[in-house]
Amino acid sequence: MPRILIAGCGYVGEATADLLHFAGWNVEGWVHSKESAARLSTKPYPVRVLDISQRGEVGKCAGIFDAVIHCASSRGGDAGTYRQIYLNGARHLLEAFPKSKILFTSSTSVYAQRDGSSVTEESKTTPLRETSRILLEVEKLILEKGGIVARLAGIYGPQRSALLSKFLNGTATIDPDNDRFVNQVHRNDIASALVLLLTREAQTSGQIYNVVDDQPLLQSACYRWLGQRLNRPPPPIRKSEQPRKRGDTNKRVSNAKLHQLGWTLDYPTFSDAMDKSILPSFAETIAGACQ
Repeated sequence: MPRILIAGCGYVGEATADLLHFAGWNVEGWVHSKESAARLSTKPYPVRVLDISQRGEVGKCAGIFDAVIHCASSRGGDAGTYRQIYLNGARHLLEAFPKSKILFTSSTSVYAQRDGSSVTEESKTTPLRETSRILLEVEKLILEKGGIVARLAGIYGPQRSALLSKFLNGTATIDPDNDRFVNQVHRNDIASALVLLLTREAQTSGQIYNVVDDQPLLQSACYRWLGQRLNRPPPPIRKSEQPRKRGDTNKRVSNAKLHQLGWTLDYPTFSDAMDKSILPSFAETIAGACQ
């Protein structure tokens, strides 16, 4: 069976590792903390604590892997953290595993479009934020080595949804003068996409793929849907003062290229993901917010 390293066995990495293990791959996961390792201690595959930003640590654990997925989390860090984890981490993994196929999970934040236009993998990437520019550096490095780049949209899934959390804690607003399209993708659909990209490596090597669901929605439409679904008033209409984690952009990200490979989603739309996965996982929080 092929052997794969998940460098960053967190929210997305764990789901991907589980899917690969179930498919018969020989999986090894790396995490950054002892707490994460303890949480994954019952997994049927080995998990070790290792900081990929440290060349010496990666070098000591060099082995034979058919593929490596670099999907470590920045843990909300700044540009310096991005450079350490993503750029240096990629360099160390490429050095330690020169014969392995490398897949890097980047971000659709590299697209800086602000006009609501549709963007594909061929669209211009001139991000304003340094963190996104660092991601482009990593992408170039990976692609030069024949690797694969998966640009992930905003990640949501069980116990994770920025929009739902803001809606429930009362910090959400609808800004009529600055509404924007929200591009999201369920964690489980990301995992299936990464597996597909690796199993089709003859076609996908040296390529970039957007990983996003089928239905970009205006943020206001998401909040109004949540209001109707939860029988609560929509957020107040006023100018938003909160900075956006993924930058001040407004675009509709296309997943047509990934669909051409045969990718199918369990949660193709916002309402599918919310009804079937996310809202049930927030049941206690929702009950508390409605009291």
